[in-house]
This record gives sequence, C-alpha cells and structure tokens, in this order.
Amino acid sequence: MFFSLLLLSSLFSAPILGADCVILLHGLARTSASLNKIEKVLSEEGYLVVNAGYPSRAGPIEELAVPAIEGGLSECQASGALQIHFVTHSMGGILVRYYLEHHAISELRRVVMLAPPNQGSKVVDAFRKVPGYTLLNGPAGLQLGTGADSVPLQLGRANFNLGIIAGNRTINLILSRFLENPDDGKVSVASTRLDGMCAFIEMPVTHAMMMRNNKVIEQVVSFLAAGKFSGDTAENELCL
Repeated sequence: MFFSLLLLSSLFSAPILGADCVILLHGLARTSASLNKIEKVLSEEGYLVVNAGYPSRAGPIEELAVPAIEGGLSECQASGALQIHFVTHSMGGILVRYYLEHHAISELRRVVMLAPPNQGSKVVDAFRKVPGYTLLNGPAGLQLGTGADSVPLQLGRANFNLGIIAGNRTINLILSRFLENPDDGKVSVASTRLDGMCAFIEMPVTHAMMMRNNKVIEQVVSFLAAGKFSGDTAENELCL
C-alpha cells in the first residue's frame, strides 16, 4: 500500500510528457535563481519549465543568445512539447528578440517579457564610462543603451505573440534621475514597449523584484494561458 501511494504521488508530481514547455531567461548579472518563484508556480500550473541559466556577463548578446536559448529548446523538444513559451526578465527578453530575428522556432506559442529594455536604457548611456561598469555588467551591458551600438534598437518589431509587463515603482532614485518617468529603477515604462506586441500592462513593482511579485506572476500565467493580461488597466490586442 505504501509503495502504491508513493508511485501515485510521483506520477502526479512528475512533468507530463508532451506538456507545454516554458523557457525562463533571467536578466543581466542575475542567475536562474531569480526566477525560481515563477518556475515553481508554472510547474504547479502543469507546464514543463526550463529555468535556463546563462553567463550574462561573459560576452555580447550575439554570443549569449544562441547557446542560452537552444539549450532550453533542446530540453523542451526532448520532452515532446508541442508548444514552447518564453518568460523573460530584463535582458533575457533581448536575447529572445535577437534569436528570433535570426532563427525560427516552429513550436513557439507565447512570450512574456518582464521589464525588457526594448528601446534601450539611458542608465547605460549615463554609466557606461564609469570605472567598473564593464566589469560588473560585461560586454552585453554596453549593448543595452540608446546609442549607435544599441542591440535592442537594431532589432525589428515583434512578429510573435508577445505580452509585456512594465514596472513603475523605483527605490533607486539615483538611476531614476536618468530615466523618463515612470520607471522601475532601471528601465522606463515607455522603453519597454515594442511595436507588434499583443498585450501590455504597467504594474506598481520595481525592476529588481518584479519577478517575485505574486500579482506579476498571476499576469504571466494569464498571458500564457489566454494570450491576454487581466484587469481594467491591461492593453490587450488579443493576438491568439
């Protein structure tokens, strides 16, 4: 009896073969641990989740995107997933944009970006020449500004089902001085937007902590499930 219950428990807790797969991509100078809460919730929702860590300070975006994303794709495809989604924080969204500019993912369904610097961040412009900036943020950190070498500004519109969640609270008053208000302490709300997006919502959260916020995670679940955000403040084009 004990072993029967143990087997039953393991069946219910194991990922379902062929379930929708979600690849998580963290931001600059963060690790996969920053997305652990989202990983747990999505797993409980029945998704197979790949929390794909990558060395965000080890190279430029062009070198980071392919191994980070294809590592996650291989895990999803090995599971037999028919649909693949992405949930990203900050620079993780730019990796997805860069990859999709150069590669197709036939199983791609929906993408949720949390605080993506889609139009670049003026914080990078202001601090790129400060001693230690490159050491702390690596080559990719220099590519997230609004100048001629901005990777986000060189990429095209979204041609995939995209929902964007922007934060409008900051506790970093120094960095916020360089950003258009409202902002999240690293990225302005306006700079998160991207032509072609399907849904957008602005929430009272900061850049550094939004991925652990319960209400933000609820919106992530909503978009993955239905292609839209919930609530009166959401902007939904409903790209299904």
